[in-house]
Amino acid sequence: MKKKQMALTFDDGPEIGITDQVLDLLEKEGIRASFFLIGQQVTPETEYLVKREVALGCTIENHSFTHQDMTKFTPEVIKEEIAKTSAVIKEITGEDPQFFRPPYICVDQKMYDNIELPFICGRGCQDWVPEVSAEERCRMILEAADDGVMILVHDMKKNENTIEALKVAIPELKKRGFELVNIRGLYENAGVKPVRYKMYSCVYDPVE
Repeated sequence: MKKKQMALTFDDGPEIGITDQVLDLLEKEGIRASFFLIGQQVTPETEYLVKREVALGCTIENHSFTHQDMTKFTPEVIKEEIAKTSAVIKEITGEDPQFFRPPYICVDQKMYDNIELPFICGRGCQDWVPEVSAEERCRMILEAADDGVMILVHDMKKNENTIEALKVAIPELKKRGFELVNIRGLYENAGVKPVRYKMYSCVYDPVE
């Protein structure tokens, strides 16, 4: 019987202190995830985090260079945002990103036309809102759990509540029979190829 699989995906890093704690947790639990990086967050000071992510079997994906609403950009600026971020990532990892998550999940036809990477949304837990407790975040993660689902969380500054939520959610997901893999493994193991001009929160079901 095929095992149920999910992917944890982290946005807005790398962030010294928070990303370290996320990676400590992933290493302790023996699982892989995917990190959607903001290009300008990747600096000589944060480079060690990207290298550690790769060393743990995580994949590094594209979340734009400046994290702005890209629907307001010209085609040229859209392409530059993607290219600069991919170049920074490839310089450290040796690999090009294979997926893109739009900042704020703001998307329009112009972006689809000018970004060749598959678009990923993900099922979130409102963890960009400081007032949402770790318990609430955990509850939403577990409610969103299903085969092929990508969970959207953030390894951003002062986001300890998400780490606390995951400390409870990850063991519970394992208990429910889920294997947590990186996003590339999720698609590969499902035998699904993402379609252009669609955005996904689950590999089996594009959201638009």
